[in-house]
Amino acid sequence: MTKPIALVTGGAQGIGFACAQALVRDGARVVLADIKADKVAESARELGPDNVGLVVDMSRSDEVDGMFAQIEREFGPVSVLVNNAGIALPGDFLQTSLEDFERVISVNLVAVFQATQRAAQTMVAHELRGAIVNISSINAVLAIPAISAYCASKGGVMQLTKSASLALAPHGIRVNAVGPGSIDTEMMAGINANPAALETALSRTPLKRLGEPREIAETVAFLVSDKASYITGETIYVDGGRLGLNYTC
Repeated sequence: MTKPIALVTGGAQGIGFACAQALVRDGARVVLADIKADKVAESARELGPDNVGLVVDMSRSDEVDGMFAQIEREFGPVSVLVNNAGIALPGDFLQTSLEDFERVISVNLVAVFQATQRAAQTMVAHELRGAIVNISSINAVLAIPAISAYCASKGGVMQLTKSASLALAPHGIRVNAVGPGSIDTEMMAGINANPAALETALSRTPLKRLGEPREIAETVAFLVSDKASYITGETIYVDGGRLGLNYTC
């Protein structure tokens, strides 16, 4: 039986790599796409010989198109897509440059649109009832002043997920999102190194701990599986209860 082809963007480490590991365990052949050349190659080797890593800057539309063309040429059509690549570029709102704002939007939102559209076109052409999962964030609905572009981009991902799910439902393609809370990844390294900042993060997390990348990955694996065959257009927040909390103590 031919293994399904799963593409994970931003897959060299953290949540993306955990998603790749979960998909491999479920029988997929995984293509990792990441801007970090050495790391993506190393991570692909760790996944095993059937899996590959491609160096891609998701902010460049030509590289995204080239990535899909290469995957289809060398491996076959993508039937599972995990849009995980993302950046934050935190800074003072009054001092944030338009260039930085546009960079975040290009990676976190425009690339998600392009990859979703491109993957869906291939799925429709090959009559594949595929699944797409976008990595959103609790910051799709909760704002932080120092990451305004990130918040805007994730709000966009939430709505893009809904609209794409409606557009692609007639083709049997499901589109969902996962919204992580505070997860123990490289993006949290600065907070982890600062006891006061970590205490603040945990004060707004009812489960009183950081999440682990595997906990996001297992949710993604569920959403692309037949177990979630009647779920589309949804964002599942994996946040330790944070969205339900209206105060900190």
